[in-house]
Amino acid sequence: MRNGPIGQYLVEKKLITEEQLQMVLERQKTEKDKKFGDLVIEMKLVSDVDFAKTLAERMNIQYVDLDNQQLNIDVVKRIPETTAKKYNVIAINKIGKRMMVATNDPMNFYVFEDLRVITGCNITAQLATKSAITRAIGRMYSEDQAKKVAEEAKQEKEEESVNLEDIDLSSDRVDNAPIVKLATAIVEQSYRQGATDIHIEPFKDKTKIRIRINSDLIMLMELDQRLHVSLVTRFKILSGMNIAEKRIPQDGRMSQVIDGTTVDLRVSNLPMVYGEKVVLRILAGDSSVRKIQDLGMTDYNYERFVSCLKVPQGVVLVTGPTGSGKSTTLYAALGEIAKPNLNVITVEDPVEKKINNINQCQINEKAGMTFGAALRSILRQDPDIIMIGEMRDTETAEIGIRAAITGHLVLSTLHTNDAASTVTRLVDMGVDAYMVATSLIGVVAQRLTKVLCTSCREQIMSNEDDNKLMEIDESVPIYKAVGCPKCNNTGYTGRTAIHEILLATTKMKEIIAAGAKSEEIQELAKEEGCRLLRDNVSELVKQGVTTIDELVRVTYAV
Repeated sequence: MRNGPIGQYLVEKKLITEEQLQMVLERQKTEKDKKFGDLVIEMKLVSDVDFAKTLAERMNIQYVDLDNQQLNIDVVKRIPETTAKKYNVIAINKIGKRMMVATNDPMNFYVFEDLRVITGCNITAQLATKSAITRAIGRMYSEDQAKKVAEEAKQEKEEESVNLEDIDLSSDRVDNAPIVKLATAIVEQSYRQGATDIHIEPFKDKTKIRIRINSDLIMLMELDQRLHVSLVTRFKILSGMNIAEKRIPQDGRMSQVIDGTTVDLRVSNLPMVYGEKVVLRILAGDSSVRKIQDLGMTDYNYERFVSCLKVPQGVVLVTGPTGSGKSTTLYAALGEIAKPNLNVITVEDPVEKKINNINQCQINEKAGMTFGAALRSILRQDPDIIMIGEMRDTETAEIGIRAAITGHLVLSTLHTNDAASTVTRLVDMGVDAYMVATSLIGVVAQRLTKVLCTSCREQIMSNEDDNKLMEIDESVPIYKAVGCPKCNNTGYTGRTAIHEILLATTKMKEIIAAGAKSEEIQELAKEEGCRLLRDNVSELVKQGVTTIDELVRVTYAV
């Protein structure tokens, strides 16, 4: 081990200053139960990853990135789940009688002695962040948890005369009831697999649970149809719906703590032929906002987008289909331009992410709180920047455009296929062409495209059809999706965004005011340097980031 305390070592590595070190030490005097590392991370002076890497370097032990490490379930389960959670450790590898174990507290030798007795192996400590270990424990020990709980619930249904639907599923005493554990396990397992939506679908003789990962729905499990009503009732209670009403659609909201993270879920309930279908949308549960640099924009598009946000008044529109990341882009834009001296107000339906220091307004149609009503009131609230969740009708579009003309910066979304057709859509909605031309700053069209798994992708040469799609003359090396355990045999890991940014130049404003068609607008945009969605995704195909199949899927109408 290197000499000197970790705090001094962080200063030497220039991760914190001497003044910041003294601040942490002063706070440690009042919070004696907290370790130095926990405090320095809590105060956001150093990220948990940077602290763990620095501590590993100082102690001369190996740092391991558990989020990108493939673990062997047989090795992991050599340490019982209760022990792993108690000590926040997870087994990484085993060679002979030596076992490598990830920990965030490598100096706790009592833990390693206990693990040596339990496993019969000599323990070698490796350093990982506390949160990464928690996520790995949740991921590895619960792979079959939901299916086991489902089987347990089915057996209880068969064995007991009591009807599960008659149980008070909101009572704390039923936390261990199989149906309650099943509802919890479904959400946990879906979240750990990186799902964005959970579909609970009733059919004649079974209930299907499907989850959406990287734009595709995949089967999570099938349940006995007799469990359906009980499961739906549990989610209706958690999300504040009326459990007695089964004839009309309902919406609600719930949250669940998973691996130490509070996850918010938007719940939608819809009566079907064989029962009620429930869809849970998994939302971000914290107030952190992604930066514009992290949105996957090319340097060229990033510069064009930032130039739009520098204009003090006007309207910036983000367009694309549902689930294309429009809200994420808007939140990132707000994070870039919202300063302490500005009044930022949003009007959303629903508020998907609660953000610190920004005034957010929730639409409530039943109470008369429509986009139009909210916007009229917001304009009397002395705003500098207004974000409208969606321009879905003429009234909202007109008020938003007028707000932009009268000196406000307005950010909003619209459902169109590309940037050029956004302009004509506004005119079709009833907004005068000259008002669109006067107020418009720029339009960002975007899609999400799947990213190839680097562990199993296979290189091929592009054929004539591929070259035509990419608008190139000769064949180039590209990749196709294969599938392996690391990517759940899908061939893809995660998604990235592609963008098309149209700027409202003087010439562009002139042709919009003259009533130009979308084809003319797109032609001028290309002349003025707009790179289309297809150009962006073609570049990703050539770089081996995605596939020709994705190029066709995300730009089918462009």
